[in-house]
Amino acid sequence: MGDCMYRLVASDMDETFLDADHAIPASNLRALKRMRELGVLFVPSSGRWYSSIMDNFSGEARELIENGYVLSYNGGFINRVGDPTPLTTCGLSNECANAIYAKGLELGLCMHVNVADGHVFVNDAPARERDYLESITGVTHFRGSDHPDLSFLEGRGIVKILYVDWDFDALQELGREFAAMAKRLGVDITFSSKRYLELMPAGVDKGTGLARLADMLGIPMSEVIAVGDSANDLSMIKAAGLGVGVANVTDDVRPYCDVVLETAGTDGAFSELVERFLEP
Repeated sequence: MGDCMYRLVASDMDETFLDADHAIPASNLRALKRMRELGVLFVPSSGRWYSSIMDNFSGEARELIENGYVLSYNGGFINRVGDPTPLTTCGLSNECANAIYAKGLELGLCMHVNVADGHVFVNDAPARERDYLESITGVTHFRGSDHPDLSFLEGRGIVKILYVDWDFDALQELGREFAAMAKRLGVDITFSSKRYLELMPAGVDKGTGLARLADMLGIPMSEVIAVGDSANDLSMIKAAGLGVGVANVTDDVRPYCDVVLETAGTDGAFSELVERFLEP
């Protein structure tokens, strides 16, 4: 096992572990290899769904996370790598999901409605969002005007809904205005990718998901590193023994990081992480 005091590294994916093209940078692949040699478990932790996260790991990268775990839907779902049936799940009530959806339509927003089987339904996506979603599997586009409510997803199990606005300041303002309604509906608000307002079931976040996994594995949180860049990573950054921000971490999260790396997520920051905190 060596002298390494950390046994698990949980990392956000987009803007943290992946490059701008959604691929794993070469230096991160080398870091994965080194973590494997050191006996350190690498756990992807994303707001996206399991199959979408697994799409990022092919060939050698896939082998390097074999026998590991994946935290998806902001920690609400935990999967064994290779097994699409989750060990833990979460979801929004129909009433709650419909209220969020109706509000989004009223505001004229593009939304991502995520369902339990790893698909996302996206209404009225602007061109930039459509371009981004091109590289992601399991996306279905639809016109909001065709669906005044979410009855077309009956029985699919709605996990979370995102509001999309590329004006991040406006989106954060909307989050503040939405706080009372969110509380009433029993949902928590978080932000990701500088354009998503995420509405999750209350109490479900990457921090609780990571703590649950660490507990399952018998690893104390003091021996866990969490790496991220955005508000939806904050709970795990705070919960971990070492909370790490990549160089591009957002200003609202930066003060809570024990360490901010010098390398941006999209440039392959994990070699730096391994060198500084994992090498014996």
